[in-house]
Parts: sequence; C-alpha cells; structure tokens
Amino acid sequence: MNSKTLGELAEYVGGRVCGDPNVQIKSASTLGRAEDGEISFLANSKYEKQLRTTKASAVIVGKETANTTVPLLVAEDPYYAFMQIMVLLHGHRKHKKVGISPRSSISDSAKIGVDCHIHDFVTIADGAKVGDGCIIYACAHIGEGVQVGNDCIIYPNVVIYNGCRIGNRVIINSNSTIGEDGFGYASHKGVHHKIPQIGRVIIEDDVEIGACCGVERGTLGDTVIGQGSKLGDLVAIGHGAKVGAHCLLVAQVGIAGSTTLGHHCMVGGQVGIVGHVNIGNNVTIGAQAGVINNIPDNQVVLGAPAIEANRGKRAYSMIQYLPEMRHGIRDLQSRIEQLSSFLESDFEDSDV
Repeated sequence: MNSKTLGELAEYVGGRVCGDPNVQIKSASTLGRAEDGEISFLANSKYEKQLRTTKASAVIVGKETANTTVPLLVAEDPYYAFMQIMVLLHGHRKHKKVGISPRSSISDSAKIGVDCHIHDFVTIADGAKVGDGCIIYACAHIGEGVQVGNDCIIYPNVVIYNGCRIGNRVIINSNSTIGEDGFGYASHKGVHHKIPQIGRVIIEDDVEIGACCGVERGTLGDTVIGQGSKLGDLVAIGHGAKVGAHCLLVAQVGIAGSTTLGHHCMVGGQVGIVGHVNIGNNVTIGAQAGVINNIPDNQVVLGAPAIEANRGKRAYSMIQYLPEMRHGIRDLQSRIEQLSSFLESDFEDSDV
C-alpha cells in the first residue's frame, strides 16, 4: 500500500493544504469511519458537522472552514479529488497475466490482439476480433463476428452474441448478456410469434456494464450504449434503445425498446421507462420513477407517473393524508346535502 504526505496529495490533485502538509496518508475512508492515517472528503454540506468529530488525518473539502482542527486539502471538486487519491493509493483491480489458456476454445478464424489474457473455458467464435490488452475471464463467450476493442475487461460468464461491437476500455461484469434477441413478438389469434431481431448492439468506448445486465439487439436498427456511460447491476436495455454519452443508470433500471436517452442523464434505481419515448440531455430521474412520456432537456422528475420534481414532492407528500382528506370531503358533502335540504324545505314553507 502506498503512503503519501498530504502535501504530495495536494500537488497531485492540484489542490492546496490548510494545516500540516507532512501528515502521512496511507488510505481513505468516510468521515464517520476514518481513522488515523486515512483521508476523507466532504462533498455534501449536510455532513459538515462530522468535520468536528471525524478521526481522519485529513479531509478533502471544496472550501476552507473553521469547523475543524483536522488538516484540509482544498480542491475544486472534492469527490473527484478523492477518486484521484484512491487510484493513487490503491490502484484498480490487478489482473493476473495468464496468457491464452490451452483450455480456452478459440476459432482458427478469430483474431486475438497482442498482450491479451484469456482464461479457462473461454470460447471465441468464427470471425471474432479481440483487440490488444484485453482480459477475458473464465467461461465467457464471444460470438461469431463480434469485435472487441483494446484494453477491455470481460468478467466470467459474460455472453456477447454474434455481430456486436464493443469499443475500447469497456468493462462488462459477470453474467451479463450483450446482444440477446429483443423482446419482439407479433400476437395473432392469441399466439405470440417471434420477430427476427436483425440489429446489433454497439457499446462505445469507456462504458462499464454491471453484473447480470441484459442489452438486447435491435429489431431493425442497432441498440447503442454511448461513450462513457455506466450501467449498474440488473439493468435491462430494450431492443433499439439509444443511451447517450456519459449516462449513469443505477441498478435495476429497465428501458423499453426504441427509447432514446440524451447525454449525461442520471437514472435512479428501479426506474422503468416505456418504449418509444425521448429523454433529453442532462435529465435526472428519481429512483422507482415510472416514465411514460417524453422529458425535455435539463429536467428533474420523480414518481410514477414521473412528473417534475418540485410538483412531485408536493403531490406525493399528500398521499399519506388522503384517507383523512377523503373523510373530510365526505363530511363536507354530507353537511352540504343537509344544508341544501334545509334550504329547500325552508323555501317551500315560505311559498305556502
């Protein structure tokens, strides 16, 4: 494990130190769990009070504060600086260099780049191409005609169906399936007839796909996951969907076919999006939302059906009061009926 002084870390991330620059940092942790020798970060002001109680040796902040005696590393983006320091101190997962296992099955017509490491029981089909520096773990299957770019990591039991295109530096986690047939059927006289899915899946550079995801191939056009986008676990992408660049899709998101997401969208856990809608750029969708309509650029929505966030918070906060409101409305209706009956009776008496 690397150890650096706070001053060295500040120089590395382009920040500055408030306090002792010679403090030794060997690891990182949260404000509440950090101990001596560890650095933490403050990216959300609601945790600022923890600066007074943290046992961290230093804290990364966005601005100076008088609420702590802990040495500070002031950075423009504290969370990004924290990421940089984590990489510097710990690095990413190391992959054992195994070469090409004799227990893998690689077609004679497949092409494998230099410095690839292919583990036991991997199968690579006819005409597939794997770029340089790729790691393919046990029992993965690379289908016929698949193209995999450089420096990709494909974890155990991943299946990539025929004809798919995988960009550079793509990570696909265990048990995910890329290019399965889309959920397309023509129902005729009570019978569901399968529609051939002749499109592909295209995964652009620097995408990471979580565990147990399914990305369906298009019926006619391609399903596309844009550059730099990250998918959590158990995400399902329907046939012909287009996910723009640098989107974040949290676990258990489901996007139906032919839906388009713009760039830099953030989609919370368990969100469901119907097919054939357009989601704009820089859209945030709250967890468990149900999206049934188009959403313009720069919107924040939540709820099912999903509506603008401020309206949604007001509307959904009233749900717990609905039983009392219903009782109150019924009571008012009863009183109005009594008053109406009284007025009608009084009117009839006055006519007499």
